[in-house]
Amino acid sequence: MTQRPTMERPMASTDSGSAIAPTHRWLRLLWIVPAALVLFAGVVLAARGIRSLPEVQSFLAVYPGTTTLPDSAPVGIPAWLAWQHGLNAFFLFFIIRTGWQIRRTGRPTSFWKRTNTGLLRTKRPPTRIGLNVWLHLGWDTLWVLNGVLFYVLLFATGQWLRLVPVTWSIVPNAASAALQYASLDWPMENGWINYNALQTISYFLVVFVAAPLALLTGLRLSPSWTSRRMSALFPIRVARALHVAVMLFFVAFISVHVFLVFTTGALRNLNHMYAAQDGEGWHGFAIFAGALVVTIVVWAAARPRVVRAIAALTGTITDRPAPPPQPAP
Repeated sequence: MTQRPTMERPMASTDSGSAIAPTHRWLRLLWIVPAALVLFAGVVLAARGIRSLPEVQSFLAVYPGTTTLPDSAPVGIPAWLAWQHGLNAFFLFFIIRTGWQIRRTGRPTSFWKRTNTGLLRTKRPPTRIGLNVWLHLGWDTLWVLNGVLFYVLLFATGQWLRLVPVTWSIVPNAASAALQYASLDWPMENGWINYNALQTISYFLVVFVAAPLALLTGLRLSPSWTSRRMSALFPIRVARALHVAVMLFFVAFISVHVFLVFTTGALRNLNHMYAAQDGEGWHGFAIFAGALVVTIVVWAAARPRVVRAIAALTGTITDRPAPPPQPAP
């Protein structure tokens, strides 16, 4: 009887410590906000100082930040591209979230094994994977299916011509556009007709470099990769490092992209991206707001109990046994 309070006290302190630890981690990260503001102010001041130099002004006059398109390039953004953009953003948001959860949680406590019956029946027994990995792969699958349709429509409609650099002059023009953005004196642009040089290079890297690289490295990290010969050519450590680097690239791109969308003409940009219209109306903003609400709802609904229930529809859910209680000192 005398040992009962002694055994409960350490458990309570451990629970409270685990609850407080995330708060302490967030408090330690608060320094990032003022540091980012100082860095941002420094970049703007430096860019404006550089732009005041006569040589740089001459460079900006020769290379204003624009790019050329072939005569066959389409004008405007079709409705399918607006829908693809919204779906890609939605899927990518949750891919980044679940990928970060995998890195942060480490060893999973719940597992999923595919039901090996019906059309998906295989000769080899299915592999058991962590439930968090199952969720990540689920979002990956939706993103890849949407991406395949995106590539088909991109080349079928000629929209790819707007994303692929065609002259080397795009490099100095991209540097010019970057300097103009950094100085907060936005370069002249009309995304409905043509992207500026920096946008073209950025979108090219996202569509034709980062996205395929994310898929390739994700396949290498997935349980379906069983080839020993290919594993020797593509070590898992390299794949993991590249996968994380691609994730950080997407986070940086999305952050800058969203910032510029709302600071360089929000209504017109949102009309281009979500409503496939060129104008200053509120239609695109309304669609964007609706998509944001859906994202928040899905985020709130993605609780462990809901994820387990959905995963159980296609497989068996098991839990890792809890460690035995430690005896009191």
